[in-house]
Amino acid sequence: MKHFLSFLFLFFICITNAQQSTATKQVSTFSIDAPQLKISKKIWVYLPKNYTASTKKYPVIYMHDAQNLFDAKTAYAGEWNIDETLDSISAQVIVIGIEHGGDKRMEELTPFKNVKYGGGKADEYLDFIVKTLKPKVDATYRTKTNAKNTAIFGSSLGGLVSFYAAVKYPEVFGKVGCFSPSFWFGRNEMNELLAQTKEFDTKVYFLYGDSEGDDDVIRDMKNIEHWVNTKRCECKKLNKEVIVKGGQHNEKMWRESFKKAYLWLF
Repeated sequence: MKHFLSFLFLFFICITNAQQSTATKQVSTFSIDAPQLKISKKIWVYLPKNYTASTKKYPVIYMHDAQNLFDAKTAYAGEWNIDETLDSISAQVIVIGIEHGGDKRMEELTPFKNVKYGGGKADEYLDFIVKTLKPKVDATYRTKTNAKNTAIFGSSLGGLVSFYAAVKYPEVFGKVGCFSPSFWFGRNEMNELLAQTKEFDTKVYFLYGDSEGDDDVIRDMKNIEHWVNTKRCECKKLNKEVIVKGGQHNEKMWRESFKKAYLWLF
């Protein structure tokens, strides 16, 4: 029995390793040093279908957890199908996916330390995106470089750090996709930061599922949205809140919600 279980384990490992990539031909990758994090980062790039035949410039979306965006082979629990979704609507946008740092993911995507979980290195992570990665992307691809045409997008801790990026770098990121944001992580510190922030004109798409299992998360998101509304007239329609009925904290909900978020933001 022991040998049989070992065989099954090796069999499933082989099946996993043999899985074919599901990324489309619109997707490529490159590596770049991230001196702020003292590591090298793998970056995934989605280019629109007509990119090579065109001379136009494109808006850019920066997305976290690139392993889960384009390829089922690298995804932890199912991919977002970003490339297939954008191809299906002939989207005119470039997507830059930043791979998370594995066991360093929580550190990279959290702006404040949590008593129980640690973290708190989002400033270094965002410094890498703004000062190292974005200049590289803008120099390599035909991009629209202003804030109006630059979005940052993520889920869970990625949703948290995306919103934080908009607060910290309003001159860089003019649009935010904020899916299932983990605002509970450093809640008090975030509230203190927002209390000191005088203006906020970034366009934000908030999304959460009503079956994610924690009412505090919805409450936190609504509190953040209320703060956003105090900074501008709701008539500007610069933020949208979506609660997905039956939606859970997983790639399935985020994958199925991405198209509508993209179309609203752009």
